[in-house]
This record gives sequence, C-alpha cells and structure tokens, in this order.
Amino acid sequence: MPDPSSALPSDSIKRLLPWLVAVAFFMQSLDTTILNTAVPAIARAMEVTPLNMKAVLASYTLSLAVFIPISGWMADRFGTRRVFASAIGFFTVGSILCGLATSIEMLVACRVIQGVGGAMMMPVGRMTLARTFGKADLVRAMSFVAIPSLVGPMIGPVAGGLIVAYLHWSIVFFVNIPVGLLGLYFVQRYLPDYRETQTHPLDVVGLVLFGGGIALLSYVLEVFGDHRLSLAEIFGLLGIALALLAGYGIRATLTAFPLLNLGLFKLRTFRAAVSGGFFTRLGLGGIPFLFPLLYQIGLGFSPIQSGLLVLPQAIASIGLKTFMPTILAKLGYRNVLVGNTIIVGIMIMSFATVGAHTPIWLIVMQAFILGFFTSMQYTSMNTLVYADVSASQTSSASTIAATGQQLAISFGVAGAGLIAAFFVPPELHSHPDALIHGVQQSFLALGILTVVSSVVFMELRKDDGEAISQHDSQKHRAAQPESAEH
Repeated sequence: MPDPSSALPSDSIKRLLPWLVAVAFFMQSLDTTILNTAVPAIARAMEVTPLNMKAVLASYTLSLAVFIPISGWMADRFGTRRVFASAIGFFTVGSILCGLATSIEMLVACRVIQGVGGAMMMPVGRMTLARTFGKADLVRAMSFVAIPSLVGPMIGPVAGGLIVAYLHWSIVFFVNIPVGLLGLYFVQRYLPDYRETQTHPLDVVGLVLFGGGIALLSYVLEVFGDHRLSLAEIFGLLGIALALLAGYGIRATLTAFPLLNLGLFKLRTFRAAVSGGFFTRLGLGGIPFLFPLLYQIGLGFSPIQSGLLVLPQAIASIGLKTFMPTILAKLGYRNVLVGNTIIVGIMIMSFATVGAHTPIWLIVMQAFILGFFTSMQYTSMNTLVYADVSASQTSSASTIAATGQQLAISFGVAGAGLIAAFFVPPELHSHPDALIHGVQQSFLALGILTVVSSVVFMELRKDDGEAISQHDSQKHRAAQPESAEH
C-alpha cells in the first residue's frame, strides 16, 4: 500500500509538479532533437556513413526499453523523488561522456548510459502525475507538461544547427548539464515522494529474458542489410530473441510478481492505448532520423536551415495543447484516435513527395500539419493508458506504456534506416538523389504502417475513457432535460 506520509501533496506542490516533470521531459526532448540535427556532422567526424548513425539513436531508445521495466518497481521501493533525481543525474553524466566520445562505438556505449537515466524519467514522471491528479484533471495536467517539454523540439533543431555550424558537435551533449543541475535542485526540494510500504521482489529472471529478447531483436534490425552477418546468423539471432520473449511471456503467467503486469492488457482502454500506440510510434519514431538526412544530404540545406524546417512541427504541437481537453471532451477517445491516426499516416506519406524542386513553403506547411496531428495523437494515447487503471496499478501501467513507447521508437529508427538502406546502395549513401529516393520510400512505408495501425483503436467504445475525456458526461448533461420530459 502507498506510504500515507506523501499521499496528499499541497496545492502549491500540485501547481509546481507539472513544471518539475516538464524539466526532465524538456531535457530529453532537447537532447534528441539537437542530436538529430547534428547526425550528418557527427557521421563525418566519426568517419561513418550517415545511415550508420542510426545505431547512436537506436541504442539510446533501446536502453530505455531495457531499463524502463524496473522503473516502476524502483519508484515503489525507493520513492519517486530519489529515483527521479537519480535518473536526472545518470542522464547528465551520460551526456558529458557522450560529448567526450572519440568513436562511434564509444558514443553508442555512452548513449546507453544516458538511456539508463532516461528510462526512469518518463514513467516515474507520468506515474507521479497520475497519482497526484484525479482522472478528470489528468488530460489538462499531461497537456500542460507537454507544453514546456515541446520547447525542446523548438530550440533543439536550431540550436543543433548553430552548434554544428559554429562550434563543435560535442557541445550538443554539454547543453544538458545546466538543465540537469536545475532539475536536480527542484526535484529534491519539491517532487512528491510516493512509495509503497511493502514491495515485492524484483523479477530478475524476467528482466534478463525480456531485456535480452528486445536487445537482440533491435540488434537484428540494426544490422540487417549491412552485410556484417550472414542471413543464417541473422535468422538465428532472431529466433533466439523471439524465444527469450516467449519465455518471458510464459514466466509472466506463472510468477506472482512479474516484471511487467501483462494482466493490465485485459483492460480494453489500456490494451488499445499501448498496442495502438506501439504501432503508431513505429511510423512516427523514424521521422526525426529521416528529416536531417533528407534536408541536409538530400536537399543540401545547412544544419541551421534543417533545424528551422523542423520548427513548424514543434510550434503546431504547442499550439494544440491548450485545445486538447476540449477536443477530447467533444469527440471522445475512439473518434479522435481512429481518425487522427489515419491523418498522421497520410501526412507522413506526403513527405515522400518532397524532392529537390519542392518549394520551401510547402515543406513548412506539411511539417506544421504533421506536428498538429502528432501532438493530438501522443496526448490522446498517453492519457488513455490511465482511463481504467486503479491507483495501485499506476506504476505498472506507466512502466508498460513507457516500455512499449521506447521499443516502438527504437524499432522505428532501425526500420527507417533499414528501408532507406535497402533502396540506396552502400556506395551511394552520401549521394543526394539516391538518398532522397531511399528516404522517400521510408516515408511511404512508415505512413502506410501508421494508417493500418488505426484498426487497433477501432476496438474502443464511444464512451471509453469518459472519466478522463469527460466526453459522455457532457453528452449526458445535455440530454437530461429531454429525458426528464419522458
């Protein structure tokens, strides 16, 4: 049961809490968007092809997916404040080490350290919000948290372009230091310290099975098509990965306290939010990796220009957040997620038309529209997770949702790079026309996948998530006078 000493934070803490969580989210989003813009420059410095840089991006999200499963247990055992502060510390130290890296192998290893810290931030932050705010206020709280965190994507691409153009690529990692120190100070002082008075033992065997399975699976996606391994070796590793994951699935049904509480998937809203979110993020996850390749290598834009072209997407995302509670209240989760997923997929496919002769204004408009509907997608999926979850299940729900999210992003980056590499011969990886063609095929594939993923949300009922969206409650209030007459 929860520790009663920290069960009721004051009103001032409740007002400050979204800002505290947003500091960590801001640092993560700033780091990712700055790095995406700097990918071509780092590739030149490390003497590798830009497509090989997907290992640097995928290793971070893979590390998140491996370590996120223990974040809920750690928060319950050691308290949200200590775990959240430790996460920021790990992330900051990992950022320093990344800036000091001298090879792509060293950079990948340091990104894994960053991922250990990042793995604790997102689920513990969301869990703290879910325990602090009632379900009726959760959409507003989550939307508010997303506004400051979206400043990262606004600043990141432009800052990354300026750093690459006028300084050294390593500076893109050092900008995390002041943000991390600021976050540590405020978290230690103000973050509510939720914990459980009694915790079950950590499922170490489950962690090995699940972590090993997804690590191998991601590695297979990363090396497939690079000719480093034979086809037999790749399928052998794939078989081992699937066997490990299947072994975890069996263990989860036999052990009393599994690493991930798969029983939550019996809840329709949770199942749709996590599984639908996984397939949707497979499509969206590869986009930040593809944009810098398209803009800088394919179209010949400078890093600064490439960063500015991403800016409309972030501006649209921020603009939507204030309207999100109203949209959900009017349409409900089912209508929003089914229709919005299809629109997002179509917008991803629209970037397959971007080429050397595409006018800048059209690229800006496409990015703005994509940002608007992507923001709606993420907020809807992230809040639907908690629609039918009890207070005691929030840590498990946050853990599973965050694990699926990072797995999807990791696989999305690896898949986007794989598709592009399939259409671009190794000797033409730096050839603009060839790279544009490969990236366009990736946009088409990812967009189609996103459209198809809308099917998952069709299992939702019209009144699902009403405690959070307040969709049905408004409709019932409007219908009361008419029913009274009968």
